[in-house]
Amino acid sequence: MPSVRAPLDPRVSVWHFLAFYMRFMRERAGLSLAQCGEIMGAARSTVSNLEAGRRRPQDDQMRLLDKHYGTGLLFQLILWFARMAHDPDWARQCMEYEKQSLAIKTYHGKAIPRPFQTEDYIRAMLQTEATKDIEDEVAARVERQRVILERAEPPTLWMLVDEGVLACPVGGSKVMKQQLEHLLNVASQPHVIMRIVPAAAGAHHGFDGPFQVISLPERDVAYAGAQNGGRLIESPIEARDFSTKFERIGAKALPEEASLALVKQHLEQYS
Repeated sequence: MPSVRAPLDPRVSVWHFLAFYMRFMRERAGLSLAQCGEIMGAARSTVSNLEAGRRRPQDDQMRLLDKHYGTGLLFQLILWFARMAHDPDWARQCMEYEKQSLAIKTYHGKAIPRPFQTEDYIRAMLQTEATKDIEDEVAARVERQRVILERAEPPTLWMLVDEGVLACPVGGSKVMKQQLEHLLNVASQPHVIMRIVPAAAGAHHGFDGPFQVISLPERDVAYAGAQNGGRLIESPIEARDFSTKFERIGAKALPEEASLALVKQHLEQYS
């Protein structure tokens, strides 16, 4: 039967190379998707999604392929290099992980974290960036929020924010007033935990920049923000380091009730 889908271009990224090589070895061995799934302990659809780059493989799956094909540690090493390399498609993949997440931990020291921003706050932030079509980007970010916040079973959302974020009038007093009111409303939901790091806390582990830890059913991944982009972190060890960093910052943050009170205190300056 002729192939109905061309393999991924292995030159795009290490992830594409891994998906390409998985398909190459399966077809070379004369295995169907279902047969390969039996080897990996996965469904036929999972193998199809892995070879199409729609899902990321796991360590145990690569070990089983190495064992079956007699490739030593080859599949496991390619997976390791894929996780360590820069992924040019990181933004799309990060959104896919957010859709699957059980929990998302976010720290930001300069702005309200994206899942909790109002449209006007987003628009004001984008006006400081080299964004060609601001309204298209606003719509894209609002849709990304909706996917996270309006799920039937939304993830637990942990938010750590520096107090200075509350005092910075992004977009002016009116926009900031609406933003802090929205923040209080969101923080009242049972699956959202907001804590503020007071200015008096001094230096802490978040000074290097914003980041997220995304908890998936089988593992954690992380995202580190940076100028002109960011980096999706697939390495389990490095993702764990960011979880530890989040806990260390949280050790300097106020409890939930005190954090809500501090937001209300800053809200008064915009009223």
